[in-house]
Amino acid sequence: MTNKGFSLVELMVAMVISLFLTLGVFTMFSMSATNVTTTGQYNQLQENGRMALAIMAPDIEQVAFFGDVTGSDFIVGTNTTVDAAITNDCIGGGLNNRTLPVDIASHFRRIWGYEVGVSATSIDCVTDANAGTDVIQIKRLKGPAGATTGFRVATTSSQIIFRGNSTGTAVKNQRVWNYEHNIYYIGNDNGIPSLKRYSLSDSGSMDNSEGAIVQGIENMRILYGYDNDGDDAADRFLPVENVTDLMWDNQSFQRIVAVKIFLLVRAVEEDRSYTDTVTYQLADKTITPTDYEGSEHYRRKVLSTTVMLENPVLIRN
Repeated sequence: MTNKGFSLVELMVAMVISLFLTLGVFTMFSMSATNVTTTGQYNQLQENGRMALAIMAPDIEQVAFFGDVTGSDFIVGTNTTVDAAITNDCIGGGLNNRTLPVDIASHFRRIWGYEVGVSATSIDCVTDANAGTDVIQIKRLKGPAGATTGFRVATTSSQIIFRGNSTGTAVKNQRVWNYEHNIYYIGNDNGIPSLKRYSLSDSGSMDNSEGAIVQGIENMRILYGYDNDGDDAADRFLPVENVTDLMWDNQSFQRIVAVKIFLLVRAVEEDRSYTDTVTYQLADKTITPTDYEGSEHYRRKVLSTTVMLENPVLIRN
């Protein structure tokens, strides 16, 4: 009986076929891994952007809500009592733009913003904001009424009393609220561009000890919609450089009644197999590959939303 086996040629042909099959399998795995990375990062971009907007939008929507005195000018010594002090205060542009109203003949600013490195004024406490990004601050009361802890404010139909974390003397028909003063901006968190926030603490101090709120937020652009004819709808949306003092101060029916928020969201992790060459449009601002040179191996996405401000409309009505 003769033993039969593969010839050398047959073995070589089998090895070549096996090599091609193995190469195909590795290619398939490589493509699958790339698809998983791409899909995962785009999902992350969407989720981080939505989370940032979900935090900011409800807060901004309620700007200028001050309970029973919503729509009133705060005149210290007349309808306004400041029985509290702020440490590490954040002072913005305008004559009356601190955490609490001051005794000065100027409107207390409830909303205000600027572009870092472009606008002539800024908020003095925000020193780590990235150049070319917008900053927005808002002030409001937070319900429901009946607050017993935190930084408190009491209101009646004719007066407002900023009490801080003390109870103070009760006033007839008062309602007690928590006070919010928040400043949203873009800064780095361990080298990652992130949405950050300065907030008024329960003890009466402005700080950003919470660090990054949402990582991967690379740029923010805000347009302010103002009502110029008293119909409670935005007639135009303006970049911060074009917003006037009358609009910030809510004077002469120059009311800011809406805000458009545009976010450029960047992947948290770099992908060296990907090179970003896209030009992004954030409202009136164009972000080109030259602007993010050095970080071109990150995926990006633009998300936006429009927020209608309820209380400037209430003020007119």
